[in-house]
Amino acid sequence: MPEAIVYGFPRSTFVNIVRLVLTHKNVAYTFQDLESVMGKAEHLALHPFNRVPVFQHDDFIVYETSAIVGYIDETFEGTRLTPQDRRARARMNQWIGVVNSYVYPYMIYHVTHERLVFPELAIASDERVVAHALPKVENVLAVLERELADGRQYLIGPELTIADFFLLPSTFAFSLTEEGRVMYPKYPVFCRWRERMEGLPTTQKLRAALPPREPIPHAREWANSHRPKY
Repeated sequence: MPEAIVYGFPRSTFVNIVRLVLTHKNVAYTFQDLESVMGKAEHLALHPFNRVPVFQHDDFIVYETSAIVGYIDETFEGTRLTPQDRRARARMNQWIGVVNSYVYPYMIYHVTHERLVFPELAIASDERVVAHALPKVENVLAVLERELADGRQYLIGPELTIADFFLLPSTFAFSLTEEGRVMYPKYPVFCRWRERMEGLPTTQKLRAALPPREPIPHAREWANSHRPKY
């Protein structure tokens, strides 16, 4: 099987979704850190919309996380993370959409950037951005608490799916903020899901392989290019 390559930077939420899926399926891959060339020609040749991750398998290159993990799940051996039942598959895709539209934007793009990413670069937090996001994060957590309250182990049911790996990196990063530390104990069922996910051999293996958390130099541009305005 040709070697797989993941392009991105180590702290990217979506890059780590791809790396979790690859790790869970025991797929050998090389990680190519694009930090030094983010936004430059070398990066844009791989992803014309100036984002990560990008995945390469032999001469096939694909970007956008949903497309990447779907390809990985279909191409490589190991336990399938996509349900065969069409309703379960629809529910998985629903949760992927929830992460993309409601979890990541508010937990990461708003709060984590303001509380962790920008201060690490000596950029002051914008409290308006955080204040706008917190009610929306609370709503997400309330929905997760309600959905998981029926005793299911994972988002769809008793089996892991891609949706669980989509949700995990955002909820991990948010847990490092003061807001996350305050909010999470109010949602014990959700916290049990997090503990289950964090305890997976897959998660522990990837965490051990990641470098120490360091500032993200190219994120200086985020404060100008795509910081929310309120």
